[in-house]
Amino acid sequence: MAIRLNGTDENDSTPSVPSKLGLLMTRGAPIVGLVGGGICLISALWALFARADVDFGDITERLDFLVHYLGSERLAYAFIWDILLYMIFQPWLIGDNLQNVQKDKVGIVSFLRFVPVVGLTAYLLYLDLDEEL
Repeated sequence: MAIRLNGTDENDSTPSVPSKLGLLMTRGAPIVGLVGGGICLISALWALFARADVDFGDITERLDFLVHYLGSERLAYAFIWDILLYMIFQPWLIGDNLQNVQKDKVGIVSFLRFVPVVGLTAYLLYLDLDEEL
C-alpha cells in the first residue's frame, strides 16, 4: 500500500515511471489476495471440522481447548495482540487507499475492510491495476 501512496509533485509535469518492483508487487496483488484468502479459509475450516473422527473432539471441545490455550501460553497471548492490532490497522490502511480500488467496487471494499482478512482479500482483488502508481 505504501508504494501506491507515492504522490507526484504538483510542480513536476513529467509522469513518474513505476519501478519494476512496484509493478511486480501491484500486478500480482489479485493472486496474493486469492491465495491468502483461500489459505485462511482452509485453515479456519480445518480448525473447526477436520479430523473429528480421530478423537480430536467436536467444535465445543476445540473451542474450550482454544480458550484454555490462549489463557496459558505467552506466545498465544502475543498472537492475540497481533490479531487485535491487525483488526485496528486494516480498516485504516485500506480506507486511506480506496482511491486505488476499481470505481465500481469501492462500496464493497469500503464495507468489507472492517472484516479481518476478507477486507484485505477484497482490496487486493479489486485494485485498479490500470492506474499509475
